[in-house]
Amino acid sequence: MRTHWTRAPGPVASGLRIGLLGGSFDPAHGGHLYVSRIALKALKLDYVWWLVSPGNPLKSAPDALAVRLARARNAARDGRIFATDIEARLGTRFTIDSVTALQKRFPQVHFIWLMGSDNLEQFSRWRRWRALAARIPIAVVRRPGSVLASLHAGLARYAGVARRLGSPPSWVVLDGPRSSESSTELRELALGAAAEAMLNLTP
Repeated sequence: MRTHWTRAPGPVASGLRIGLLGGSFDPAHGGHLYVSRIALKALKLDYVWWLVSPGNPLKSAPDALAVRLARARNAARDGRIFATDIEARLGTRFTIDSVTALQKRFPQVHFIWLMGSDNLEQFSRWRRWRALAARIPIAVVRRPGSVLASLHAGLARYAGVARRLGSPPSWVVLDGPRSSESSTELRELALGAAAEAMLNLTP
């Protein structure tokens, strides 16, 4: 992994608390903003980095990275949120490798992994998920349709949910007014709109 010369996507300094929100961001949407803003407030984070993945092993091929990154940067709309292609520059594909590389590259920063409760349900399918939970604190933000995910997730059996984050393995569940947006739904809407536009153009 090319960690030595990798430039940070935003400010880094000793003691900063930075949340990491990974995903395909295909496309970025209000749900990503919701998770980020809840975490920024509840965990007193300094920044959130959106790790726009080169490709998600658990999903079909997304749009080109440059396209998704540009959309994510347009969607961020918050000076504390930085959309970045740092995983592509690190040469990592799996979350455990990305987190390990970031912690080695920026040892002065306190990183926290962020995810929506919809992703918690499949967390035990991630590569070396126990090693990931043992390496970085995790904050799960409840999303519609998966508010009870924490009750039966593999992570709950590995490490009980905490009232507040401590040294890993440690994870908390955060709540707030829930956003129902998802990348899958937005892609389906976009495809439907494109198909309708094509039909309207047919003589």
